[in-house]
Amino acid sequence: MLNQARLRRPGFTLIELLVVIAIIAILIALLVPAVQKVREAAARTQCTNNLKQLGLAVQGYNDTYRRLPPVSMAINSSPPGPYNGSLHFTILPFIEQTAIYKAGTTVNPGPAATWDASTGVSTVRQSVVQVYLCPSDPTLNNGYPTNRGQDWAATSYSANYQLFGSVQSNNARQAQFTVGNIPDGTSNTIGFTEKFGGCLSDNGALWAYPGPGWSSVYSAVVGNPFYASWNLAPQFGIMQSSCDMGRAQGIHSGLCLVALMDGSCRGVSSSITQPTWQCALTPGDGLVLGPDWQ
Repeated sequence: MLNQARLRRPGFTLIELLVVIAIIAILIALLVPAVQKVREAAARTQCTNNLKQLGLAVQGYNDTYRRLPPVSMAINSSPPGPYNGSLHFTILPFIEQTAIYKAGTTVNPGPAATWDASTGVSTVRQSVVQVYLCPSDPTLNNGYPTNRGQDWAATSYSANYQLFGSVQSNNARQAQFTVGNIPDGTSNTIGFTEKFGGCLSDNGALWAYPGPGWSSVYSAVVGNPFYASWNLAPQFGIMQSSCDMGRAQGIHSGLCLVALMDGSCRGVSSSITQPTWQCALTPGDGLVLGPDWQ
């Protein structure tokens, strides 16, 4: 009997096993939020870098053509046309996407020739451009809006219409100012803001589309039904079905990232007031940004 007792292998009791399981569960509960925070921080960094690239692209366009890129270009527009495309299409050469740009500008001019042009892989409008996508945007699936098919690629960043599209000229909606003469200053004027790529039930921010409703612009002219709420502060913590196409959306927790015209990028908190947000959108109102901008 003594020899048999000595040969028995030690084991866990039920209580000991339960304690071990409880410890593992606690460790997992502590690790998961930490991992999520790291992932969100990485996504926010990527999103910031994307917005900075858009800001630099606008600066590069301005240096080349001595004006800001237009919100929309139409057939028979002034150079660098003719083509029918959005601001996001216009700045493609300045974000190392010249191949897509050339595919759209070498087709025979037509009402929809630019975005329907073949890139050899897909059409221009179906081309997913990674710089245009926020990795935290919950309304996107592999670069396309989750509320529609893969007919148009989307973007999580919308251009400020008040800056880039305030003047109708030569079949294009163009900017009134250049980078060098924005009255309110480049550090006080928003160029791009975050916005859900898939908004509402059947629309979205489609980067190649230049018209209202599906376009990659934000803060459009007053009176346009698609953007009636253009001057309201960004939406935070909402679902896709609650998305307002006339407003920006804060894709990150408590923050809406924006690219300013001085080339910098910053996060706007959910506590920003409507007057301050509107001042940051309008480049020539002459008003001072409120203390909540700091």
